[in-house]
Amino acid sequence: MEKDSVLLDGLRNGSDRAIIRIYDAYKTDFIRFAVRYPLASEELLDIYQDAVIVLWERAQQGRLDALKSSIKTYLFGVGKYMILNRLKKTAKQQVLTDDVAEIPDPLYDETLHHDRVALLREGFQQLGDQCRKVLRLFYYEGKKLDEIQAQLGYTNKDVLKSQKSRCLKQLKELTKGK
Repeated sequence: MEKDSVLLDGLRNGSDRAIIRIYDAYKTDFIRFAVRYPLASEELLDIYQDAVIVLWERAQQGRLDALKSSIKTYLFGVGKYMILNRLKKTAKQQVLTDDVAEIPDPLYDETLHHDRVALLREGFQQLGDQCRKVLRLFYYEGKKLDEIQAQLGYTNKDVLKSQKSRCLKQLKELTKGK
């Protein structure tokens, strides 16, 4: 491996050869170093590539002129910093996701749903026969008022609407506060 000073000069001067040499020289070691962190190998490779780009940019800016460590040490330090930032960001997202998952949603609470269904069934059984027929045909069987009128022998559709409304109100009263 060429001396670090020669490679840094190459980076400063925009040498493709220098960047390729650095990339190839430390890639395997970096991946071996980074596998201790809980990230996918693709993410680790992305981070390594980003770390090499940071090294190149800083060399171009002259910020590595007084570099005291080796290129490898500097590159691994940048990479480790990026890994830790990625893990922090992932942990924050996970905490937010966990918090949202822990918020109870009464609309989808299965126990609550079963309790409501049982309460409705109980109230439904307390209704009179005619109310049960009207509500069953309209809500459970999905029939239109005209069909219910013909089936149950109502002479006026408005009378049927009023009956349905009274039955529904009665069912609500029977299930209210329980």
